[in-house]
Amino acid sequence: MFGSIKNYQQDSNVVSVDFDQGQVKIEVITPSIINFFAQLTGDNPNSKAVENLHIQPGAVETRMFDGKVEIVSEKLRILVSDDFTVDIYDLDGKLLCADYRGEDHPFIRRGGGQGLELAEQEGHKFDSEKDAQAFKIKKQIFGDTYFYGLGDRTGHLNKHGYRYKLWNTDDPNPHVESFETLYKTIPFFIALNDDTAYGIFLDNTYQSIFDFGKENSDYYYFSAAGGNLDYYFIYGPTVRQTVGGYTYLTGRTPLPQLWTLGYQQSRWSYTPEKRLRQVAQTFRKEQIPCDALHLDIDYMDGFRVFTWDKNKFPDPPKLISDLKKDGFKLVTIIDPGVKKDRNYPIFRQGLKNNYFITDHDGVPYVNRVWPGDALYPDFSAPQVRKWWGRNLRILLDQGVAGIWNDMNEPASFNGPINDDTQFNNDGHVADHREMHNAYGHLMAKATYEGIKAETGKRPFIITRAAYAGTQKYSTVWTGDNQSIWEHLRMALPMLMNLGLSGIGFAGTDVGGFGFDCTPELLARWTQVGAFTPLFRNHSSIFTRDQEPWAFGKKTEAIVKKYIQMRYRLLPYLYDLFYQGQSNGLAPIRPLLVNYQNDHNVYQTNDEFMCGDNLLIAPVVEQGRISRLIYLPKGDDWVDFWTNEIHEGGQYVVKNAPLDICPIYVKAGSFLPLYPVQNYVGEKKIDQLTLDVFSFSDDGTNGYRHYHDDGQTFDFQKGIYDLYDFIQEKTGKHLKIKIGYLRNEYQPAYQSFKFVLRGIHPTKITVDGREISDDDWHRGKDDRIVVDKGTQEIDIDLS
Repeated sequence: MFGSIKNYQQDSNVVSVDFDQGQVKIEVITPSIINFFAQLTGDNPNSKAVENLHIQPGAVETRMFDGKVEIVSEKLRILVSDDFTVDIYDLDGKLLCADYRGEDHPFIRRGGGQGLELAEQEGHKFDSEKDAQAFKIKKQIFGDTYFYGLGDRTGHLNKHGYRYKLWNTDDPNPHVESFETLYKTIPFFIALNDDTAYGIFLDNTYQSIFDFGKENSDYYYFSAAGGNLDYYFIYGPTVRQTVGGYTYLTGRTPLPQLWTLGYQQSRWSYTPEKRLRQVAQTFRKEQIPCDALHLDIDYMDGFRVFTWDKNKFPDPPKLISDLKKDGFKLVTIIDPGVKKDRNYPIFRQGLKNNYFITDHDGVPYVNRVWPGDALYPDFSAPQVRKWWGRNLRILLDQGVAGIWNDMNEPASFNGPINDDTQFNNDGHVADHREMHNAYGHLMAKATYEGIKAETGKRPFIITRAAYAGTQKYSTVWTGDNQSIWEHLRMALPMLMNLGLSGIGFAGTDVGGFGFDCTPELLARWTQVGAFTPLFRNHSSIFTRDQEPWAFGKKTEAIVKKYIQMRYRLLPYLYDLFYQGQSNGLAPIRPLLVNYQNDHNVYQTNDEFMCGDNLLIAPVVEQGRISRLIYLPKGDDWVDFWTNEIHEGGQYVVKNAPLDICPIYVKAGSFLPLYPVQNYVGEKKIDQLTLDVFSFSDDGTNGYRHYHDDGQTFDFQKGIYDLYDFIQEKTGKHLKIKIGYLRNEYQPAYQSFKFVLRGIHPTKITVDGREISDDDWHRGKDDRIVVDKGTQEIDIDLS
């Protein structure tokens, strides 16, 4: 495709290589991140994913020998050969990634003739077409290589042997492992081989294919149907560092409002108003915590966005005000399709200002979605994003607290949107083939900027469709799942791969959206949801009720138990989002992120880490009341329910009746907790509880806790508190130190309660003063309360 190398030039951190048939550019972004770019089309618009990039290349050296161009950063050595083939080494000479030199060699797939025709008539589908590809990059597969990422694809955690087509698609059929397309396009994956990880991010919005050895086990490939060849190599060597590098490029999840981490209840649909009020009243009557209620499409007037059906909701501001008094926030759904109706102001504004996508002749394009004939705002134009953001004031001024973007793949009922529809694309006119996968991303960006401008608070947005970098603007959910056990099982690798793909704030429809949930399934799914960043129960029209009390008192008690646990864990989850701003890691992550040296966890689908300290091993099979759990080596693990300590690197059997989700805490951990409350802000919290899970042997470990107002952007001005908690175990002695790193937020904590999990002191000294037995509470877990300002607690265990 490129031919032989002719020469090269270096301009600071950018190396241009001239071939017989074109030029490529290799740019060192950081010593561990390298961009490979070849302009294959006439235009080179700005990236949708990479914004405000800070380039820190370090030293870059180049030379040419034996017809190859060598580029050396402070971490990597890159060899560029004829035909733009690339090999990448670390500085010790280890080959990390190499282009595959051979021809395409797909596995033989036997069949054909009349049998194929009859099978297709019966409904079987065969991938027999040759995908249109502007380019195809093949890389060698070395031995046991594991692949992760690409967002919430179906199938297992490890994607080796899978093939996916990245074209945002609204498919209401039950999602199964063979699905190639879903709602999101996140063209980033991580390869892990021989204890070394790297990532590749293809920054291309056209339909793309990622094949991880399905075509042939000797190579994997990625390709795109158009656009430029533009990909980044991101060196680890750990998975954590690889995710950090990717989010350095595409952005990190911003700190959310604290209430958004609470429990949320949704349904298609809570109408009329009486039904919504009834649901809210039942939550408070049953003392089940809940922070947000969601309204699906039926709250609108004929599905016209930014409107209310006044028959169902006669006085929205009063309704929202009444809900707010009981601690509820209201989240409303918004679809992009604007109803074609000349009596509708939003339609008239968009038509007058040319805010809708058009056909190739400049005529506004019309398809059908929920409101009937509808037009699609062109979110790729800055003026349209601002217009959309200003329109959000219609809802925000009435008290709506969050926006839920749906149908933004964009979905269309009257067949696919025409390929030749036209988009502004920030001044670089593009067609639908280029903009389709970025549509939901740009809608999220418009929504984020609009809410931030109108409220001054951290925006809360949920989106179904996304592209790389959407984490900067929105949380996501995995779309229209089903109330079946297979979808609960599949939710775990989907969420873990979303986290590895930079999406830190994500969740599934707890209990399942379509079909009818069962009491056991709701109980087990809620146990997963309690540790999922977005914790929302959502169900479909015509399904049975799915609220916590809908299945009787036994199920209600279990669901309530885990929702209350979620509210106790809010400071821990909030800390994880604070940490994620600097490391890019999601709260929910596969075990391999923390235990990359333990090969036993590379394909663990049914356990996950919640941060660094909690291992969650939920029951995801019907009728199971026990399960086998692998505890990673390198740490000891404390059973959350019994305080029993287990050595890592072994399997254990845990009894798990329906009300027990197996939870293990890394020995040496602090777990910050709040009191249970019906909603965030119900109680004044002036005391932080810390559960202390000490070591079985000697050891030292620390925990950093973050505290701010949970709503505004004042933290960016330095208005927050930061604490360090350190425990040192030596023999029969445990020392706890408290460090006050920052004290700018008021009201601050006035005291700290330490719950000593399975630890029974014989003597306790606080800042050199021995306290009497009456000053700590003895029991299964001894506890002690100390005032703000305390610096050291000495605990004698002899």
